[in-house]
Amino acid sequence: MPVLHAKPAPPSDDKRWKIVETRMRRMGDRPYALIEALHAAQEAFGYLDESALNYVGDTLGVPHSRVYGVATFYSYFTLKPQGEHTCVVCTGTACYINGAKDILAGIERELGVKPKQTTPDGKLSILTARCLGACSLAPAVIVDGAVMGKIGAADLVAQLEAM
Repeated sequence: MPVLHAKPAPPSDDKRWKIVETRMRRMGDRPYALIEALHAAQEAFGYLDESALNYVGDTLGVPHSRVYGVATFYSYFTLKPQGEHTCVVCTGTACYINGAKDILAGIERELGVKPKQTTPDGKLSILTARCLGACSLAPAVIVDGAVMGKIGAADLVAQLEAM
């Protein structure tokens, strides 16, 4: 027999919680809806903070440690607010061999930000991906959703600084 638990209140009265609640309810408010619920929360708020993780876990009856483990295991999820602009650098084999390491070093040197970080002014977040599926464009990056290939560190940094 399923264990019934009291449904917790959302962390705030923000109307975006209704979207998250609807997604969880459609999945039966069951533990197997964890990833879908985390996706919904991140889509609604842009990232997953501690209160969001706890609320999803409490609603679905999943221990907080497991919720945190899932959120940190999958690279799609982020626990910090993202910048106004996002740059994803591919670090797959073809891109790495063709200059991804230099691109990341140039970004860190010129902009002072490392992968999984956001500039202090909140303008730019730098992320990495194992593969973008654009090996013929190596090194490839995605800047605000636009794929760019065969780009050098200096050119990319100049574009990022202009944002």
